[in-house]
Order: sequence, then structure tokens, then C-alpha cells
Amino acid sequence: MSAAHVKRPATVMEGKENLPSKRPAPEVGPEVPAPVPDFFDVTDDGPEVVEEIEEGALGEAGRNWPRPPAAPLDASRDKLVFQQLELDYTSGPPNKRFYNAQLREVPIIRMFGVTELGNSVCLFVHGFEPYFYIESPRPTFSPDDCRALVEMFNNLLATKDRSGNAQCCLRIEVVQKQSMMYYQPAKSRAFLKVVMALPGLVAPARGLVEGGLWLEWLACRLPQTTYESNVLYALRFMVDTGIVGGNWVELPAGKYVLTPGPSQLSHCQLEAHIAAADLVSHAPEGAWAKLAPFRILSVDIECQGRKGHFPEAQHDPVIQIASLVTEMGKATPAVRNVMTLRDCSPIAGAEVMSFEDEKDLLMRWRDLIIETDPDVIIGYNIIGFDLPYLLDRATALGVPQFWAWGKLRNRSKAYGTHEYKEVGIEGRVQFDLLQAIRRDHNLSSYSLNSGECMTGLDCLWMSAHFLGEQKEDVHHSDISKLQDGNSETRRRLAIYCLKVPREGVVVLGEGDAYLPQRLLDKLMCMYNYIEMARVTGVPMSFLLARGQSIKVFSQILRKTRARGLLRGGQGEDGVAYEGATVLEPKAGYYATPVATLDFASLYPSIMMAHNLCYTTLLPRGAHASFPATGEGARAVESPSGERFVKPELQAGVLPEILRELLSARKRARADMASATDPFLKAVFNGRQLALKISANSVYGFTGATVGALPCLEISSSVTSFGRAMIEATKQKVMSTFNKASGYPADADVIYGDTDSVMVNFGVPDTATAMALGQEAADLVSKTFVQPIKLEFEKVYNPYLLISKKRYAGLLWTRAEAWDKIDTKGIETVRRDNCLLVRNVITTCLDMILVQRSPERAAEYVKGVIADLLMNKLDLSLLVVSKGLTQDAADYETKAAHVELAKKMKKRDPATAPAMGDRVPYVIIKAARGAKAYEKAEDPLYVLRNNLPIDSQHYLDHYLAQPLMRLFEPILRNPRDLLCGAHTRAILVSTPSSGSGGIMRFAQKKVTCLGCKAALGPGEKTVCKHCQPKEGEVYCKTVAAVNDLETQFAALWTQCQRCQGSLHQDVLCRSRDCPIFYRRMKVQKEVGEAAASLARFDEW
Repeated sequence: MSAAHVKRPATVMEGKENLPSKRPAPEVGPEVPAPVPDFFDVTDDGPEVVEEIEEGALGEAGRNWPRPPAAPLDASRDKLVFQQLELDYTSGPPNKRFYNAQLREVPIIRMFGVTELGNSVCLFVHGFEPYFYIESPRPTFSPDDCRALVEMFNNLLATKDRSGNAQCCLRIEVVQKQSMMYYQPAKSRAFLKVVMALPGLVAPARGLVEGGLWLEWLACRLPQTTYESNVLYALRFMVDTGIVGGNWVELPAGKYVLTPGPSQLSHCQLEAHIAAADLVSHAPEGAWAKLAPFRILSVDIECQGRKGHFPEAQHDPVIQIASLVTEMGKATPAVRNVMTLRDCSPIAGAEVMSFEDEKDLLMRWRDLIIETDPDVIIGYNIIGFDLPYLLDRATALGVPQFWAWGKLRNRSKAYGTHEYKEVGIEGRVQFDLLQAIRRDHNLSSYSLNSGECMTGLDCLWMSAHFLGEQKEDVHHSDISKLQDGNSETRRRLAIYCLKVPREGVVVLGEGDAYLPQRLLDKLMCMYNYIEMARVTGVPMSFLLARGQSIKVFSQILRKTRARGLLRGGQGEDGVAYEGATVLEPKAGYYATPVATLDFASLYPSIMMAHNLCYTTLLPRGAHASFPATGEGARAVESPSGERFVKPELQAGVLPEILRELLSARKRARADMASATDPFLKAVFNGRQLALKISANSVYGFTGATVGALPCLEISSSVTSFGRAMIEATKQKVMSTFNKASGYPADADVIYGDTDSVMVNFGVPDTATAMALGQEAADLVSKTFVQPIKLEFEKVYNPYLLISKKRYAGLLWTRAEAWDKIDTKGIETVRRDNCLLVRNVITTCLDMILVQRSPERAAEYVKGVIADLLMNKLDLSLLVVSKGLTQDAADYETKAAHVELAKKMKKRDPATAPAMGDRVPYVIIKAARGAKAYEKAEDPLYVLRNNLPIDSQHYLDHYLAQPLMRLFEPILRNPRDLLCGAHTRAILVSTPSSGSGGIMRFAQKKVTCLGCKAALGPGEKTVCKHCQPKEGEVYCKTVAAVNDLETQFAALWTQCQRCQGSLHQDVLCRSRDCPIFYRRMKVQKEVGEAAASLARFDEW
């Protein structure tokens, strides 16, 4: 490799940094991994080993890259303990130490993790065999029958196996088990455990069974139902060995073998082999709840795109790669590095490595990954853009060794296209912040739709949303200018890419490499995901790449295995059932307190109280034998008509799982309260959240019509019990809390939503409403089966109930002071609405709820509408922004932002929006009957050309509906807000000449600066009528120029501070920032005012 130009950091800076995790390719269909060489004898004819990095080859710049050295370890005397973070499997030749069978290829589990001292570990686990179950065709199935069936499987599967193994099916054993579906009072019965040579052979064997097999020597057919035949091999291993995601495992002394350094297949500091039976798993409790110091790499790349095009790997080079490496639990990064194409000036606090050849840049970054050895790679949209782009770019440049980023020396998975691109990096978890936020936060309310392209602009918007900070955004079209400049402009780009923290202050803003780290730290992602992996028992990569059901499925497998139960085939798909009850709301504005009564963990409580489970469900034909009423009741019947046996007959698996989850959550919350170490407190908080989410996921697992184990009898029973309980609560409250019973007023249940009811007790003060709410909760709880419990938590005072799932109120948890404005279903945070709507609705809610003045809110709305029609509102309030998710020609319907992008491309292809950009627009006046997409225009173009805004369109299509929803429960005639005296004056801007339309024929005339009349011959500043007060006009013009210059200086300075430098031009083009359009408008007005002042030069 060619040498790099290295700039050492001028200072070492402190920064707050913490981070998260991976996204591997989901396992789909048969599991067929690629083989690897023998685990002790890597022969010359084995796969080519990727070029190694020689000791010290990285030079001075890389001296702080490696992990701390590992202490000498004697496998015969010392145990090896580490926290595993990633787990998968491969296949390869068997090692004689762990295998007796004559096989050419066997499955091998790979575990990657870190010791308590920070040393990386790669463990190969041998001897775990894949298997599934079949119901025995007869109660007595002899060993000879087993051998005959093994031979049949081997003969039929011979063409399916490409491993060269002599056997596909290793053996069949008769075991005593039970199916977990339906209550079965009889004892266990005979099942056949079919053990296969490779995981990839389970699916073909299942196909043979389900297709029907005739056993000639028994003159009977093999049952066609298979059990646990689609359990992933890695998950099967974890369940059987008691390993859960992110827990600590121990290799006892004398039970494992260390691989010497030269023979290692991985880049890890420690590499070992052990038999599956000898591996010890520690439950993540007590001392084993701690976390290892995982290394986390935050990465961002910059590409130099062609004019008018979003960067494409086939054509556009990678010009910079920024990398920050931190350890969990530490604030100071171990590595701050930026690699640039062409020379770059030094950056304080960071390593700058410059290259003249892009191939050298890519290979040196690969070296950085191998040398720093991160366990987690994070970034914003790294799965959708950064990582695939790097691989595609290396392919385009012909750099075949570049893909070896994983912890293994000679392997790398390819990536494909599913709902997102996947880059497989063995042993390193990929945590994409974009995917995590989409999954864990309700982004639909922020217009981050599943199909919408997410760019750096969205990452900056996330910064404003979660961190409350605006950040500089450099558009990709400006990157080429900075790259083609000099070493100083490339330095500015490198700082933007890296975002170096300095004692809490950020140079040139934040984002890209550093901002994801701050967001992940703020959202506690690493702690939460590791604890979720521990609770649910799956690897962290499963949480990132798979749906919700795998978490519950893993827990069910563990419980059923302990009980000797087997999971059978999938249930019916596509069957609908009635959902939860929502009581009809009594819409209105309630000036008196409204108490909210909530069922604690409603659906889990119902399942526990009534023993709802697969194992307790009774078939319809068995109902007569299990009465649900009277003294001899042996079952409980749900309102939907299903019956489940009582726990005295058989305790359900699902209720047991739920009880353990909720009990563990109580312990975790107690531990969190008593913990003094912030690190441990974060761990316990992540654990209690994971336990809560897991408990709530169990009901959804049974109701997923397309899932691993749907059972609509359970899910419909849960919702029917919930509906009955909501109605019973309403009746109990209204029949008890009334004047006839001695209470101050008749209680009224004004709304009920799934697991809560809102009660108006008719009392004027919050403290009394709270006391009555607690009394009602205690009273109603006594009428339900334990552990169902109704809790009082809050009071709304005042309360605005608009419609189903739409309300707002001032939330009180203490009688002394209110906590916050709580809203649901109201347009206060929708990003695809213009800022005007959000501001108006938010201000109205403040006036209605906090100031308790709906009348003032109505007057405020009339004032805003008047300002809108008189063109007095700032343009930034009217901007709508939407993502260009595909090529404009691929849209089937005409959308405003798409048609505008086409229009802008005709004007200037170099600056027009490209695919992946957000397109801001405003709606301007046009011919009568014009469509909205025909009236969309670029806000900057509108500012420059004084184009008139279609204020009526904003009133009719943006403000009207939210205002009607908000004021209909309050005002008698809410439509009076939209018409009346305040709407009769309308001001329309006059377009600039040359802006198009009829203005193409207009002639520009100089007007009087005093009265705006056209000037005559020889008149330069004012007309003859205004000449007596020309001095006064001059002073007003000077004052106007000074005022505008002051405004512009303040806005410019604010933007410079946002970018972190008061000495460089502002390049930020963040159209989501309200200051952007204000700055551009004032800048234009400064120029116009200065031009007016210049007319006095000859005066």
C-alpha cells in the first residue's frame, strides 16, 4: 500500500460519546452456509486468506487503534469468560477432537464477544446437531424401525445434499413429548426426533414428510405434521444450551482449545474451540448483569457527485471517510480519524490521513476497521447508503480485498436487496440509526414514511427533534465545490464529515459521524437493545433484522422445552377478529377535572387471570366435558365463546412467561432505584423497558395472522374480555358515584379507549377528582380476577375531547401543579404540514388549556388568518417539504414536489433536487382551476421574484380541517373562524418583471421613495410633490437599511455559530430550518433597500 500523509492531532479533546448495534441478512428458507477450512489445519489449497496487516504498518497515525493486549492464557488451567454479542453458524470439516461421525461437513456455531478487560474473542462451538420432530406412526416404534426410516431419508435426500456426507439423516430417536396445541389431559406420547447432518437439510426433510411417506415395512403412512422444523439453527442452539442474547459465557479450564495466533481464522485477540456440551451460560442477573467494554465505530462517508445527480458508486468517488471509535461506558473516543482524497489541512483533535489514490483510501479504511476491531458499527442510513456504496465503489475500482471488514480473515457475506440493503460483516453488529428510530419511535407522525428516502437533512431534523439543536447542513451539490478547492476547503468538509467534539462545544456543528453517536446515547439504544436481547433470548442482530414475533417465539420455545411440549405447524392465516372497544366519546370542552383510570398491563393481565394459552385452549367439541359455570366449573369461557381450562387442571405457558416477565420487571425497577452507578442504572432501565415491551408483545404474537404461531382463539378472547371489562367499569363507576349514593355529583364516563376510561366526577378541583379517581380504581379492581388491576394515574384539567383517539388536556399527576400538555391525534408535530399549522394549533392549545380562554384562541386564529390573507406571514411558515424517493418519471400520479423537481431541472440541472433529496415548496397564485401540483414553486424562486402566495389555498387545504376539529367541540359556529370581517382584505404581491406570465410584458418604472408614484423626467429619488420632505424620506431610507442590515447580521451570525465558525461563509442549505428562508428574504430586502439608498448618491 502507498503511504498516507498523516496529520497528528493538535490537542486531545474530551467528548460525550456512547453508541449502539447490527443488521445481518435475515435467514430465509433453507440454511445453507458456505464452507470454511478445517479449524486446525489451514492447508495451501484452502480459500485465499486476505492480505494481512504487518505489525506497525499503520505507522504513527494508527498507534492508538488496537485494543489493549490480551494477557497470556493457559487453556488447561484458566477459564475464559466473555460477553457474547453476535452469534451465527457456518459449516466445515469436522474436528476429530469433537466429532466421531464420519462426515465431511458439519455445522459449527460461531460466537463473537469481548472479555471484561476489553479483549475480543471468537469462539467456535462444535457438536450441536440440528433436528426436528415427527409424531410416531404407532406407539411402539422400535430401533429397527428407526434405522429403516433413517435409511429412507438418506436415500431420498441424497440428491439434495452437496456436502459429500455419507449420511443426511444421522439418527432417529423415540422420545416422549406432547403437542403444545390444545389442552391434553393424557400423558405424553411417542414422537420421533430426527437428527440431521446439516441445518440446510431440515427443510428438504420436512418437505418429504409433509408430502407424505409410505412406510412399507409397517404398512402405514408417516404422519405428515412436523414439529419445530422451522426453528433457526442458531436459535435452536441458544434455547437448548440456555444461552440468551448478550449474556456472559464461560469456557471451563481444560474443556477448550486455544488457536495459536498464526493459525487463527479470525482477527480476534483470542480464538477458541469447545464442545457444545461443555459451554457454560450465565444468566444475566446479579454480577452477570454487567456489560463488557464493547468497541463502537461511528462512520460517515462523503462522495463527490456529478452535477444534477445523486452520487452513484459506478461513477462518483468516495472523497472522505470519518470514523470515531469509542468504548461503552467511556466518554472519550479512542480514535477520531478522517481519511481524505487529496491533501487536507490539520484538524485539532483528529487524525487526518490524506491520499492521492482512492484505492489507497479505501484499503486504509479497511485496515482501520481490522486494527480497531469494532464490535458494533453505527451510522445514519449506513445500511441503505454508506456501507453498500463503499462495497460498490470498491467493485467499480477493482479492489477485491476491500470487502474483508469482518472479524474472520477469509470470509465476507454478499449483500442483497430486501426492504433495505444488507451488508453482512461477520462478528460486527451493524446498528443503523435510521432503522432503529423508524422501528422504535412513531415517525409516521413526523412524515418519515416507510417509502420516504432519508438523507442527512433528516438526520439533522432528528437532531432538532431529539436533542433540541439545529445543525448545519451542507447539500451534496456543495460538496464538489469544497473538494475541488484547496486544503482548507477540504478541511472544512472533513470537519463537517467528522464533527469533532470539544469540551461540549462542537466545531462546525454536529452530524454525520458524531451526531448518530449523540442520538444513540440520548436514546440509550445500546443498553436497551442488549437488555432486550437478554430478556427475549435472541441475538441482538435478530432484533435489528427481524420482526417482533421472533422475541416471543424464543421465549415460548424455552418454556415448552422445559415442559416437554412441542410446537407444531402454523395456524390459520387471514382470519379476522374484533378488536378492542372504544367507547363513543362525548366530545366537548371540559373545564372541570377529568380523571383517567387505566388498566395496568391490560392484555397480559387478562391472559394471566383467565389462563389463556395454547396449552389450555379447549377444542369446540370438548366444551361439554368442561363446564364453565357452576360449582363444578373446570374452564373459563371468554365473551367470544372460547373455553380454556382453569390453572388447577393445567397452568398455561403464556401466563407463566408473562408472570416471569412482569416479576422480573419489578426487580429491575427496584434495582434501578437502588443503583448508584449511572452505567448500571442505564442497564437496569433498559432491562425494565425490555421486559415491559416483551410482555405486551405476547398478545400481538397470538394475533398475528401471518406469524410463527398464530392463535386467533386466544387473541379474540383477550380483546373480548377487554371490551367486557371496559363496559363493566363504566357501569360500576356510574352506578356508584352519584348523588343518590352521597357523592357531590353524578359521575359521567365520557370516553373509553382500549385500556382506559375517562371519568368526569363533576367536581371543581383537581385534588377532589384525584381522590375520587383513586377510590373508583380501588373499587372496580375488586370486581375483577387477579392480577387485573385498575389504576388511577392522572387527571386532565381542562380537557378537550375532539373525537375517537383525538384529545388534548392539561395533565396533572399532583394536585399542586400540572405536568404538561398531553395530546393525541392532533396536528402538532406532523412534518408534512407547513410550520404554520403546527404553530397555530400549538398556540391555540396553550390558550385553551393553560390560559383557559377558548375565546382568546378564536381571536388569535382570526388574526393569523387575516395576516395570512394580507401576506404578512414569514414565508418559512408556509413551506411544505417532501422526499423525492424515486426518479420523477417513475411516479404514477402527479405530486406537487415531483412536478416542481421537474420544473427546477429545466431551469438549472446542476442545482435541481435529485433522488433522495427533500423538495421544499410553497403554493403560489395561478390560473383559476389550476391543480395544486401546478401551483407548487421553489420558495427561493418565490422570494427572488416576488411571486404571490395562494393564501386561500393554505386556508382551505391546510388550516381549515385542523381548526374545525379543534374548535367544533368548543364553538357553536366554528366556521365563523374561516369567514367574516377578518377575511375581507386580501393583499397579493406583484411579481417581478421577467418572472413569467403577464409580467413578461410589464415595463419597470422608477417610483418615488415617498409616495410610490412614477417619477418624471429628471426626478431620481422623490416626485415633485414629495420634494419638500425629501430629507425626511432620506432619513427613513437610511434607518430602513440599518434595520435590515442589523437583522441580516443577527441571522448570519446565528448560522455561523450553528456551523461552528465565525470566519467562514455559511453554506448551510437546511430548508427545514426556519432561519434559512428568513435569512434569504432579509438578504434580498437589504439589497433592495441599499439600491434605494444609492439613489440619493447624487442628491
